[in-house]
Amino acid sequence: MFIEIRKRDKNKKYYLIHTYRENGKVKRVSRYLGTNLNEDKLEKLREVAEHHILEEIKERSILEFELTKEEIAEFKKYDRDIEVKHLQTLNWKRFTEDFTYNTNAIEGSTVALSEVKELLSGKEEPQDADDIETLNVAKTVEYIKKSKEKITVELIINLHLICFKGTKKFAGKLRDVEVVIKDSQGNIVHQGAPINKVKGLLEELCKWYDKHKKKYPPLLLAAVMHNQFEKIHPFQDGNGRVGRLLLNYVLIHNKYPPINIKLRDRMRYYKCLQEYDKKNDIKSTLKFLISQYKKQF
Repeated sequence: MFIEIRKRDKNKKYYLIHTYRENGKVKRVSRYLGTNLNEDKLEKLREVAEHHILEEIKERSILEFELTKEEIAEFKKYDRDIEVKHLQTLNWKRFTEDFTYNTNAIEGSTVALSEVKELLSGKEEPQDADDIETLNVAKTVEYIKKSKEKITVELIINLHLICFKGTKKFAGKLRDVEVVIKDSQGNIVHQGAPINKVKGLLEELCKWYDKHKKKYPPLLLAAVMHNQFEKIHPFQDGNGRVGRLLLNYVLIHNKYPPINIKLRDRMRYYKCLQEYDKKNDIKSTLKFLISQYKKQF
C-alpha cells in the first residue's frame, strides 16, 4: 500500500492506495484519508485505513471469484463423492425431527430428541422458549420444503422470523448492534460485518447466487451461501440455525436432499467455518458436508 497525494490549489489531499492481483486481473482500492494532514495524523489514519481495506478485500474475494471450466470440473468431483437420493423418497418426518433436534442442540437447546418427537407429534405442549423454537424450526423446514421463492434478503429475513417468532423480540429483523463471537477463553474468533454493511452484503450474496446457480455445482453453491451468510452474521442471534436452513434451501431447490449437521460433529463444523473465514477455504466445508450426507444415508 502507498500514499497518493493530490494537489489542488494550496491544498493536499491524501489517499491510501492498494493494488492487488485477483484471477489474473489487477485491481485497485483507494481510501480518502484527509486534507493537509501532518505526519502523526497521517500515520494514524493510514493504520485504520489499511485495516478497512484489507477487510473490504476479504469480504469481496469469495463473491467476486469466477471459476474456470477446469475448476468447476474439479468442484464437481465433490458432488460425485455422494449418491444423491431423490427428494421424493426422503423420509421427511424423520429428517425434520433429526434436523430440528441437532440444529437447536448445536446452539445450546436442552430439548432431547425424544422430547422433539413428542412436541412435533402434538403429544406435548410447549413449556418454554426452547420448546417453542423446536416447533418453529420444524415449521421452517416445512416452509423451505414447499417454497418456490427466489433467494432474496426478504426470504432470509422470513426464515429468521419463522424460527424465532414468540421467543426473540428481534425476530425477522436485521441486527442494529455490532457482534463478535468469542471462544471459551474469551478470545474473539469472528467479528460480524459492520451493521451499516449487513443488508448490502446480503444483497450481494443473493445476486452472487442468482448469477451462478446454473453454472456451479449445487454443493458448492450451498456451501458458499451458508459460509458467507455466517461470515456476515446478519442477525443479533439465531444466525447458526438460519444459516443451516439457508444451506438446505439451496440444496432442495437444486434437487439435492437436505443435510442434517449433527451435534456430535459441531467442532469439525466450526473449524470449517473458521477456515473459510480466515482463508476463504471452501474445500474443507465441502468434505464435511459429504461426510454428513454419508452418515445421513
